[in-house]
Order: sequence, then C-alpha cells, then structure tokens
Amino acid sequence: MVNRKELDPSAGRWAPFGVQLRRSREAAGLTQSQLAKLMGFHYSTVSFAELGTKQVSLNFARAADQALSTHGTLALMWRQASNSAGLAEGFTEFAGLEAKAKELRLYEVTLIPGLLQTHAYAEAELSEAVLRGEITNDQADERLNFRLARQALLHRAQPPLVYAALAESVIRWSLGGPVVMARQLQHLEELASQPNILVQVVPFSLATRPYQTAVTLLTMPDESQLGYTEIPNRGFLERDRSTVAIWRRRYDRLQVEAPMRAVSLDMIRAARKDLST
Repeated sequence: MVNRKELDPSAGRWAPFGVQLRRSREAAGLTQSQLAKLMGFHYSTVSFAELGTKQVSLNFARAADQALSTHGTLALMWRQASNSAGLAEGFTEFAGLEAKAKELRLYEVTLIPGLLQTHAYAEAELSEAVLRGEITNDQADERLNFRLARQALLHRAQPPLVYAALAESVIRWSLGGPVVMARQLQHLEELASQPNILVQVVPFSLATRPYQTAVTLLTMPDESQLGYTEIPNRGFLERDRSTVAIWRRRYDRLQVEAPMRAVSLDMIRAARKDLST
C-alpha cells in the first residue's frame, strides 16, 4: 500500500478511535472511499478520522459501526474520547476490545463491576467521586452514560460468556445506602440466572487472593487472550502471552476454590436480607 502512514494509538486523544476504525475497515476489505460511500460521508472524513487529527461526529461513529458490523464499538470509543470525564488512560482501547470479546473474566475487590451495575448504584459511586472533588457533575454524567452504554454487550444477539468473581467486601459495602444496594444485589441475582453469566463470591475466609487490584481477562473471537487492570487514572492493557497466561491460571484456581453459583447466590441473598434488618 502506497503512503500508508502507521498509526500510534497513544499519539493523541482521538488516535485510539482512528486505529480501531482503520483495523475494522481493513478487516472488512474496504478502501476509505468504499467505506465513506457506505456511510454517506466524504472519503476525506474517513481519512482524517483514521489519522486521529480531528474529532468526528457521533453520527459518523454510529454509521461506521453499522457499515463495519462492529456492534457499537466505535460509538463507545467516540463517547470516551469526546468526554472530559477523566476515565483511566488506556481504557479507550480496552472498551473497544471488551465490546467484541466472546468471554470476559472479571475480578473485583471493591465495587460491583461496571457491566453489572444498576443505574442508581453507578450514580451513587460517581456522586461520591464528585463529593471528593475528583470529577465534576458534568463529568459524572458523561461517565454514567458511557458505563451504561457499555452494558449493551450483555444484550446483543450473541452475548459473551461472563465470569464475575467478587470479593465478599463488594457485596457487603452498602454503597448508596440500603435501598440502592439491595436493588443492586437483586439485579446481580437476576443477571446470575442467565446462562451466559456466572457470579461467584470470594469469601473473607478464602486464604489467598489472586490479584491485588481489579482484573479483567478477555478472550477474543480469534481465541487470543488479553488482560486489563488499573491504578488510579491509569489503565494497563496486557498483551504479553506469558503474563496473561499467569493471570489466567490464577483465575482458574480462584474459580475452583471459590463457592459455586448456588452458594454464591445464597451469600448475595443473605447480604440483601441483612440490609433490610
């Protein structure tokens, strides 16, 4: 290909969106002009979008998703890039991969994972961040919209398999107060009744913890595996096979040692009952 400029996903705010757009277009076997015609945009807009040199519209991202059958991935990435909510650096690329993964393995130590949160629980978490002065009200609204939009992957025609291992502290912390937390736990029970979602509670009594922070393991349609974790304001997408393999072995062991579905659901129901007393 002549004059094909290599793209660096860390080059700027819109660079990850551009990288993902190009990868999806090339995977579909389309030129920029062909894609632009399918979308109803000028080819130069596609070119600028891929280079990450300027912001495109949400309508552009949605049209690209439709033309490339990317299941809302580009619209999600657009929302993250366009807002000023201060999401962790590196989260943009992760969210795009998450939307396409066929299997998700989640481990949480403090909060219900974003994909499994109710609207009220998510609002409560973000309101606390506002009170701490970490984000503004507008930023909280942007984060909330983005988080709820991510949950669409659970309702697609072929949803991913989701394994969620939650430390017992997650279900015992009454975030937002008893009413909000009780509804969140009920929502968790409802999700766990779906055949593609397995929730396990990791009890306080379990002697060891596989990770010090929240971790997500992704299995992509081509069977490749990736890992993701965060520290404050910084996300890390782990691609190294040997490292991801270690993370995966730790997760497999955790799944064996933690209580299975029925016992875990009993723990969630007990936590919900305690909220009413």
